[in-house]
Amino acid sequence: MNLTKKKELASKALRVGKNRLIFKMENLSEIKEAITRQDIRSLHSEGIISIKPVKGRRKVVRRKTRRGPGKIKKKINKRKQVYVKITRKLRKYVMELRNRGVLDRELYWSLRKKIRMRDFRSKASLKDYLKGAEVDFDKVVERKEEKISKPKKVKKHTKAKIKGEGK
Repeated sequence: MNLTKKKELASKALRVGKNRLIFKMENLSEIKEAITRQDIRSLHSEGIISIKPVKGRRKVVRRKTRRGPGKIKKKINKRKQVYVKITRKLRKYVMELRNRGVLDRELYWSLRKKIRMRDFRSKASLKDYLKGAEVDFDKVVERKEEKISKPKKVKKHTKAKIKGEGK
């Protein structure tokens, strides 16, 4: 006799797994006649359908989430872009000062190293540091005044003759 459908119905009605149900063989005819869930519940209360006790269950121990420095997935792109912008700006400024003769070679390289180590958060902080280092800023001011006083030159565009082009 095939009682798989009856076992499915009983497991849904009694809310237990199929493997935990036991049908008594003497009362198989009554089990066959049971059609509704209410019939199954009444058979269970009479003792015709019994439920096995739960075997030992494996304890589910939740593993601690590992969040070491290697596991953090954070986008560093923004921080990197900020770093690149600041370092480029500061390096350009320091190079400009060196080319004007304001900075000597040793001071220039020490500034480059400090820029790389992110000692300066902005151009203003670099200027404050340079004021403390007693750099001659008069040369820088003179150069800026010269640039302001000179009128801008207007370039005349000339057509360059390209070989092989029409006459």
